[in-house]
Amino acid sequence: MTVTDQIIQLFETKGGAAYFGEPVSQLEHALEAAWQAEQANASASLVAAALVHDIGHLLHEMPENVADLGVDARHEAIGYAWLARHFVIRVTAPVLMHVAAKRYLCAKDREYAAHLSPASIESLGLQGGAFTAQEARDFEHQPFWREAVRLRRWDDLAKIPGLAVPGLEHYRAALDAALRKRA
Repeated sequence: MTVTDQIIQLFETKGGAAYFGEPVSQLEHALEAAWQAEQANASASLVAAALVHDIGHLLHEMPENVADLGVDARHEAIGYAWLARHFVIRVTAPVLMHVAAKRYLCAKDREYAAHLSPASIESLGLQGGAFTAQEARDFEHQPFWREAVRLRRWDDLAKIPGLAVPGLEHYRAALDAALRKRA
């Protein structure tokens, strides 16, 4: 079984779970985020990152209401650790940084923070809140910070119940293209 097959199987078996306080499932959220990236003419690697940005939620064994329990599951780090074994950094860095990108945007854009969903506001508190001015400057010096911000914006848009978007197989080529090449 290829890594791409494993990802598709993971979404097919666990993706029906609720997306932590949002009106969509994990799978719907992933597909909508990838579709948003495609609509923005993002690179194949960034489309792949959008699809798998929350895969850590499917990999950890914590309950769906983990945020209600006051726990940050650190899904971005869990997802990054798993994905980094297989994918190029153009995929894995934005995945790792998409939570930091939310904290960054809250510090830099008052309108952004005002439009966060209640579930996203709750998780923001668990994730450390808005960045300080220094943290925001430090974030801007990270490679792939702009890609992480783009991914974050698609993440926030990917919460529309019943939105008609392509299915998992549509993204197989983007996932395959973003795999690290083996020697």
